[in-house]
Amino acid sequence: MKLLFFCHGSRASSPLPGFIFFLTFYVHKMESATFTVIGSRDPVTAILGQDTVLPCHLSPRMSAANMEVRWFRPEYLSFVHLYHDGKDQDEGQMPEYWGRTELSKAGLTDGNVPLRILSIRVSDEGQYSCFVKDDTFYEETVLELQVAALGSAPLISVEGHQDGGIRVVCRSAGWYPEPEVLWKDLNGQHLPSLSETKSRGDNNLFDTETAIVVKEQSNQNLSCCIRNTVLNQEKESAVYIADPFFPRVNSWMVALSLILMVLFVCLIGLVIYHFKTKDKRDQEIRWRKHVAPIEEANVTLDPDSAHPELVLSEDGKSVRGSDTRQDLPNNPERFDTVPCVLGCEGFTSGRHCWEVEVGGGQGWAVGVARESVKKKREISFSPEEGIWAVQWRWDRFWALTSPKSPLSLGQVPSRIRVCLDCDRGQVTFFNAGDQAPIFTFPPSSVPGERIRPWLYVWRGSQLTLCP
Repeated sequence: MKLLFFCHGSRASSPLPGFIFFLTFYVHKMESATFTVIGSRDPVTAILGQDTVLPCHLSPRMSAANMEVRWFRPEYLSFVHLYHDGKDQDEGQMPEYWGRTELSKAGLTDGNVPLRILSIRVSDEGQYSCFVKDDTFYEETVLELQVAALGSAPLISVEGHQDGGIRVVCRSAGWYPEPEVLWKDLNGQHLPSLSETKSRGDNNLFDTETAIVVKEQSNQNLSCCIRNTVLNQEKESAVYIADPFFPRVNSWMVALSLILMVLFVCLIGLVIYHFKTKDKRDQEIRWRKHVAPIEEANVTLDPDSAHPELVLSEDGKSVRGSDTRQDLPNNPERFDTVPCVLGCEGFTSGRHCWEVEVGGGQGWAVGVARESVKKKREISFSPEEGIWAVQWRWDRFWALTSPKSPLSLGQVPSRIRVCLDCDRGQVTFFNAGDQAPIFTFPPSSVPGERIRPWLYVWRGSQLTLCP
């Protein structure tokens, strides 16, 4: 360390007090600087929709259990995850990471502070700061997160004559980042494309379309290859253009053949779709005749079980999530950690059903729970904890299996029908609008004990039990 002194004659003020302060601060900092925060030098690659871990640890290894661990981007105060005073802190967390981050406590005593991000989105891509602070010292490091997604297999279609050859088009969707698209011949040599367009949809994923003109006796065997350069993975489809497809003197015959082939393929597709739809409908009818509940349950909500941040209507038919915690008795039946509420009614036998109007909001879940479900601590929404439900959260619809399963629906239902068969130990959810099945927990999933309706309501959401 170099120290610089400046003298300006006898009338200059003495630099001694400032120097003593600087030296004291520097020595104090050097005595406190007992660790370095280390992350990953290379970008961390995450697959869209999957979970990923951003590594971070202290060197030398020491316990971080009593330190502050803050992950943020891009500003310190708007944090992705905060661990402080020996526990995770939710107040102030960026809304897009609610319920999607975890800091493993198992490695804290060894200085391991990695961040797990659940269900990776395109918007998660970018830089993250791992910040660790004890009473007198802090350090941080910056990591880069890359998001990648493999799209659909290339779909090759023949789309008529052009420039004395056959125009062939290759399409694919759902790639991230922007993919590399190549035409190849039988020997793997690259072929020049006629045109290439790439577009970005509402989901921020890339769709691609490329065309090539194939001439007779020239590269009639060809393939379309789409590569994700981040993952170094690709998807490829091949096609062979037979001689009869190329233009002749009677080119209208080729066009007619193409039209007939397309019509034939469409006809086959319609027939297959018809039989699949009919089979699905027949299965649904058979299921309803055998399983569908026959007793409509008049469900009301139990105010003694409602979390203090839930506001119930006077008739017990509606509940909404609030930012304000009410001053309510902490009786044994009340949920005190997660915003849940049970129905007053309990069932041990027979078949019962009821409907819930779910509306909008940022998060909610509808289903059933054991009467003995834990209420005084954090719980996992899963059958192991005594909960069977479907959930809307993070702009996605889930079945709360273990682990939870994403559900692909055309649109989120505005009203959900819950059907409980106590004798078979089965619970099923329907879209009450068109009566289409949403998800079924199979027979013997629900144990033979008292089961009650169960709702989870996040802030700003509202659920209503339908008459």
